[in-house]
Amino acid sequence: MVQTGGWARWLTLAASPTFAVMAWIAAKDASPMPFCASGSSLPIDGMAAMYALMSFFHLPPWLKLAFGIANR
Repeated sequence: MVQTGGWARWLTLAASPTFAVMAWIAAKDASPMPFCASGSSLPIDGMAAMYALMSFFHLPPWLKLAFGIANR
């Protein structure tokens, strides 16, 4: 098995916080709009939702670090 080390490991850890900050910036600048025609207004637009999802999908390296799981 190939172990991820060095810069590659740091890049995997940098992705989720970077996307979270981008989601926060996009949500801060967005005007409230209906989301998925649900009738409720959320203070996010499509870009903020996309960045939030990307942040969520890049969480596994942080979860592995938090729970002490070795890279596989």
